[in-house]
Amino acid sequence: MKPSPSSKSSRGIATAAGLIFLGNVASRLLGLARETTITYYFGATGLASAYRVADTVPRMVFDLLIGGMISAALVPVFSDYTAPERRSELNRLARVVFSLTLVILTAAIVILEFFAPQVAWVLAGGFKSDLLDQVTSLLRLILPAVAFLGLSGITMGLLYALQRFAYPAFVVAIYNASIIVAALIGAERWGIASLAVGVVLGALLQVVLQAPALRGLSLRFTLDLRHPGLRQIGVLYLPVVLGLVISQAGIILDRNLASRTGEQSISWMANATTLIQLPLGLVVTAISMAVLPSLSRQSGPAHLAEFRRTLGSGLRMVLVLILPATLGLWVLARPIIALLFEHGQFTAADTVQTSLALQIYLLGLPCAAIDQPLIYAFYAQKDTRTPVIVGVMAIGVYLVVALLLIQPLGMLGLVVANSAQWASHVLMMLWLFHTRLGGLRGERLGITTAKALLAAGLMAAATWAVTTWLLNRWGLETNLARLAIVGSGGFIGVIAYGGLALALGLGEVRQVVRLARLC
Repeated sequence: MKPSPSSKSSRGIATAAGLIFLGNVASRLLGLARETTITYYFGATGLASAYRVADTVPRMVFDLLIGGMISAALVPVFSDYTAPERRSELNRLARVVFSLTLVILTAAIVILEFFAPQVAWVLAGGFKSDLLDQVTSLLRLILPAVAFLGLSGITMGLLYALQRFAYPAFVVAIYNASIIVAALIGAERWGIASLAVGVVLGALLQVVLQAPALRGLSLRFTLDLRHPGLRQIGVLYLPVVLGLVISQAGIILDRNLASRTGEQSISWMANATTLIQLPLGLVVTAISMAVLPSLSRQSGPAHLAEFRRTLGSGLRMVLVLILPATLGLWVLARPIIALLFEHGQFTAADTVQTSLALQIYLLGLPCAAIDQPLIYAFYAQKDTRTPVIVGVMAIGVYLVVALLLIQPLGMLGLVVANSAQWASHVLMMLWLFHTRLGGLRGERLGITTAKALLAAGLMAAATWAVTTWLLNRWGLETNLARLAIVGSGGFIGVIAYGGLALALGLGEVRQVVRLARLC
């Protein structure tokens, strides 16, 4: 019997996603180690919050100028030039994009260096003057990383289009490792500035270590603003800019409001976000980036059935992995936070606040997970306008909820607003996909969700019973107790969910098991 097109599509996505997954595992584990190192030396203090505010700026510039372009424009356009007979044009287009990126980001760095005090005030106007001065100093140290992050991002887009997935995933781990090493070597001598040095070095190494993957391409400086590929990138990216501007404005407002709820709030939220980003990075980003090139090639009306099969396969894999991750993190939130962060300057009170933030973020995690492949599906259809409009409306939901809840709930009100934003965004995206592209009827999403939710719910109940008994017996005072509780709960959760999922006939779990054996 020949395998169905759906199963072929699923295997192809699983293989590509698995390659990205391995690199992301290294990156995310080092990301956790990075956060553990930061909290050990600097806790959840105002100084740590100052660094996190300063570190927001290069990320914002990258997301605005490069990050959104990778999936919305670079991968779809570069993919059009990857046929062997068009490689010379791909080479020239890559040179033009790299050169223009370098010029734009250099100008952005100069401007931001000059206006660093004003930028610090906009982001953290609730801080006292001495802490604002610290943000300004750190910002000026970190800003050169913008250029390196930008060039690295362009390289990632090019390599994803060429379906060379390993390098982009693995080099991100180097970024986190650089910050860890910089803190270990320089925290006592240079203080919080050691983290800024690590950011710049890590961004530089991302560029250097991806260079070997660009074999066969010559990337000398070339400016050709009339290249048709560049114009196509601009046409696709221009509608995204408005959405990104609105999104970055939301981040700025979030940081500013958080700075007015206490010096520690930004650090608590950042530590909780680190754990939210773990499943998003390991599962959702890997699957979404693996799906995008296939969706781009299947975007024409003649291939709509294949397009739906590919997207449906990706969404099913997301669902069967993100639902147990969400409920597992909810049950184990406090033991995990204590195990990872409650060392050095990070206190038990910090653990409580970070755990509360994490559990509220988790309410919106499944929505954020489903949302990303849907956004990429619109990008693959060369429709970048729809996600922008939806993004603007979702930011509006965030603002309303945040302003309503910040007074009674403080920091936690902002976290609720983030979850509300994710939920409203995915609901709008699902409705638009159904009305414009016919939805995903026949792709078994409903039954997959029901089975995964049942298995995850039973898993969570078993995990809760085990961890509650162990908490009452051992508490969370020692690292050994924390490790035993997290390890036992995690082991029970994986075994319970895996067994239940297989018993319920969730084929995507079998694909994950086969992929794990290959890895």
